[in-house]
Amino acid sequence: MEPKYKRVLLKVSGEALAGEQKFGISDEMTNAVAEQIKEVHDLGVEIAIVVGGGNFWRGRSSENMDRATADYMGMLATVINALALQSALLNKGVKARVQTAIEMREIAEPYARMKAISRLEHKDVVIFGAGTGNPFFSTDTTAALRALEMDAEVILLAKNVDAVYSDDPDTNPDAVRYDTLTHMEVLEKNLKVMDLTAATLCRDNNIAIHVFGISGEGNIMKAVCGEKIGTIIK
Repeated sequence: MEPKYKRVLLKVSGEALAGEQKFGISDEMTNAVAEQIKEVHDLGVEIAIVVGGGNFWRGRSSENMDRATADYMGMLATVINALALQSALLNKGVKARVQTAIEMREIAEPYARMKAISRLEHKDVVIFGAGTGNPFFSTDTTAALRALEMDAEVILLAKNVDAVYSDDPDTNPDAVRYDTLTHMEVLEKNLKVMDLTAATLCRDNNIAIHVFGISGEGNIMKAVCGEKIGTIIK
């Protein structure tokens, strides 16, 4: 297969690593995601990854805690996921490095843009943990920001749903499935692809977003090779 992109930013939700158990890390699912990443890496595609933390903690779901503290806890959850994914990739012979926006030198490199780009050029997979390092910003916004900083050609948004819908397809059988959208349509229709800060950043900087289901076999490869799966936003 022929890749459409040379460098991509892959956003993996925390829930995707939890698999059917919905909480924590599923070895089976993490290894399956790592195997898909390896297949794309073997084609020579440069891969940067942002992982979410929703399989452990969501800052916005905390009722009595101040938002900043809740968000910092969420950042730590993303580091747990980043380390798990790094381990799975290393076990498959893929060189992978975690960089964190909050320094924790004993377990990961501090985020440094030029070092991350250099690693990508040397075909290392770079996994970004701890979000942007700031509260009040989601990992979707982190994905948009890191995609810009890494000069990625596209954001691959690997989710638990197979595309973008007008409503939740699990609760509304009449939800409309979209094959293509513009950034403006995402904002105007208030579609829950990513939060508005991230969507606006992508629109203002003309970053394409490809939304697809993580559980489909070989879907990351299909997205990288430009197959018509999921929803493309551009």
